[in-house]
Amino acid sequence: MDFSSQILEQLNTGAILPEGIVTVTLMVVLIGDLIAGRSFSRLLPYVAIGGLLLSIFFLYSGWNAQSPMAFLGAFNSDNLSIVFRAIIALSTVVSILLSITYIERSGTSLAEFIAIMLTATLGGMFLAGASELVMIFVSLEMLSISSYLMTGYMKRDTRSNEAALKYLLIGASSSAIFLYGASLLYGLSGGQTKLESISSQLNNLTGIESLGLAIALVFIIAGLAFKISAVPFHQWTPDVYEGSPTPVVAFLSVGSKAAGFALTIRLLVTAFSVLTEQWHFIFTALAILSMVLGNVVALAQTSMKRMLAYSSIAQAGFVMIGLVAGTDTGYSSMVFYLLVYLFMNLGAFGCVILFSLRTGTDQISEYAGLYQKDPLLTLCLSLCLLSLGGIPPLVGFFGKIYLFWAGWQAGLYTLVLVGLLTSVVSIYYYIRVVKMMVVKEPQEMSNSVINYPEITWKLPGMRPLQVGLVVTLVATSLAGILSNPLFTIARDSITTTKLFQPVAMDETQPETTEVSLVTQISEK
Repeated sequence: MDFSSQILEQLNTGAILPEGIVTVTLMVVLIGDLIAGRSFSRLLPYVAIGGLLLSIFFLYSGWNAQSPMAFLGAFNSDNLSIVFRAIIALSTVVSILLSITYIERSGTSLAEFIAIMLTATLGGMFLAGASELVMIFVSLEMLSISSYLMTGYMKRDTRSNEAALKYLLIGASSSAIFLYGASLLYGLSGGQTKLESISSQLNNLTGIESLGLAIALVFIIAGLAFKISAVPFHQWTPDVYEGSPTPVVAFLSVGSKAAGFALTIRLLVTAFSVLTEQWHFIFTALAILSMVLGNVVALAQTSMKRMLAYSSIAQAGFVMIGLVAGTDTGYSSMVFYLLVYLFMNLGAFGCVILFSLRTGTDQISEYAGLYQKDPLLTLCLSLCLLSLGGIPPLVGFFGKIYLFWAGWQAGLYTLVLVGLLTSVVSIYYYIRVVKMMVVKEPQEMSNSVINYPEITWKLPGMRPLQVGLVVTLVATSLAGILSNPLFTIARDSITTTKLFQPVAMDETQPETTEVSLVTQISEK
């Protein structure tokens, strides 16, 4: 084999073909808007969606790749990264469907908005597979800076400007903290930047070097906790969710969070394998704080967007149960929950977008009596909220069951009990909204519902919003009953990934399929 062939084999550029397609789509959107102008702007969202769907197809075709490592070990296209990259790309597809009418009515450029969202998607996809410190940081900043821009996209809205400023200041501090932790890792490992090389070098640390590694762990967890909105690093979440354009919030709640969890798994399991007990303890505390504070504070909210913000903080706490479990079942339940969370959370935000477009408000009290005027919106929002609360037979119920079962198998009894109790609390504030929409008598309707405009889907941009709502509604309703294929994908992404092979071998519990898992739960 000659030198050039060796270089090509080490680069393995085919591993980033999905990201290459997203990059080409981004260039087409920018250049098309620049050359064709408004005549081409109506097609841009569909060009972006087509590119993302093509990227997802090539992600699927790369499943079980023989040589997943690319760019001299800086990028890993294993099955775990494929699932997370698909979640991020799919969340962008739905977010674009939900954003077309919203952005056009705001009077801002749709092409620029889509370009920024595609850039954030690209950063998230690279972050999900990054296995080298420099690439991790560059991808993280690519995602973060694009998120700041989208948050402040409504330049004439003071709330959007305030949210962007808060997000930028807190996010910049978080990035600096994370970078300091990464620099400590670099120094302690003797100048290594690849995660596997760092892990092998850190196994022999003693004395003061072990203290330095513990400090690096604290700094890096602080940066990761900011990205996944874990308490006490959640302060930015309610204000950013309330002030940002709602389609941006929809993307941040799913796409950005999925990228954060992908990085958390890969970084902690690989680089900090010698401190597994320590970071398990830290994330146990973060999970309990997130579940308790997120669900309790959500009870007092009067804005739908702020309520969903605290809901997302609580949902991050539930997902962390799988992370703390540290078994292949735990990681599989994490992936499965993030897969289904995509549909139910984006569905809820899609309903909030549609209601705000028709009424100009997102106050919970203004939803009173909505069933009388808009049954489809009421049905979609009710099912998505009930699914987030974990009501059977909706998909959120099965997601939580898998997480709680994985935690119970791993002996995390306190964490699971806290999760169960806070789930009951969450059902209260979700059902409060459903009750307000459905049970209110005609004479108790809010002013916004009384003046509700005539329902029509023929207006420009409304069809994509309708498609997005129907897709999320169907997935939320049926994915729970037909969850076996999704859980199989989630489990295969863990059991076939080299990163988790030692975890799978160390487990005392035998491997189970989803069917046997459900059987065990029913027997209990």
